Parts: sequence; structure tokens; C-alpha cells
Amino acid sequence: MSDLNNRYQAILKELEQNIQNEEELQFVKDKFNDLSMMFMDVIDRLTALTDMRIKSIEKTQQEMEHRMEKVQRAVDDIQSDIYEDEENYEFEITCPYCNHQFTTDIDAEFNTEVECPECHNTIELDWNDEEEIGCGSNCSHCASPCGVQEEEEDYETETQEVENNEQVDDEDM
Repeated sequence: MSDLNNRYQAILKELEQNIQNEEELQFVKDKFNDLSMMFMDVIDRLTALTDMRIKSIEKTQQEMEHRMEKVQRAVDDIQSDIYEDEENYEFEITCPYCNHQFTTDIDAEFNTEVECPECHNTIELDWNDEEEIGCGSNCSHCASPCGVQEEEEDYETETQEVENNEQVDDEDM
């Protein structure tokens, strides 16, 4: 701005040096000031218009960011619903000691036992990756040893019955 002011003052000095008639010099200075004021007015209006446009753009940008945050939250919710952590599960457990039912989050990799909130006894969790019938030992909810042993015994019994039936059929013929 100081450079502009310096150039303006230099032009006025040139006018004073080249115009000898005082009335003409004053007339030229007045018209020069009018012309300068018109340019300054145009610059001020352009600046104000630019400021308004920038503010409008900033407001629109803030609205867009707010909408983007809403969309991102919705996407995050959908993503968490679809891609839930596969290792964390919510289980409903019935305590074998006091029969209290409770729900708890359990991580299959880290949790091997859980405490009953009612009687505070520790309940062991059995994370068998293979499906088995029964629990493989004598326990309070089994009448006899269960698990693979029982399954094998049933298979052997069924196999013997089928063989006996086949022998009876062969003898009848």
C-alpha cells in the first residue's frame, strides 16, 4: 500500500511541475482524485463480494463436513454390525452352582473361565474347536461318562446288531 501511495504522490508532483496554471492544476488534481476514488470504490466492492463468497463457501464446507460426519458415523455403525469382532461373543450363561442366569462378553482366545455375579464361583469355559457330544467326563449334568467314549460304544452296539441281523437273515435262507 505504501508503494501505491508513493506512486500517487509522484504523479501529483509531476502534474504540479508540468501544469503552470493553478486553476488547471487544481482541476486536474480534483479529477485525478475522483478517478482514484472510483477505482478504490470498485476495489472495495470487489473485496466485499469476495469476502461474501468466501464466507458462503466456508459455510457450505462446514455443512458438508457435518453431513460427512453423519454419513461416516452411519457407515461405521453399519461396518461394526457387519464386521463384528469375531472373537468377542456375548453369551447367556446359567451358573451350574446357583442356577443364576447372566449375560457376559467373552473373548474365546483369552477367557477360559468366568465368575458368576451371584455366587462368585468360577465357571470354567470349554472352548472345543471340534464338535463333541457331551463333555468327556463325569459332571453334574451327565448321568455317566459322556463324550467320544459313549459315541464309540453306541457305534459298536449298532454295528453288532446289524451284523447279528445279517447272520439271522443268511440262516433263514
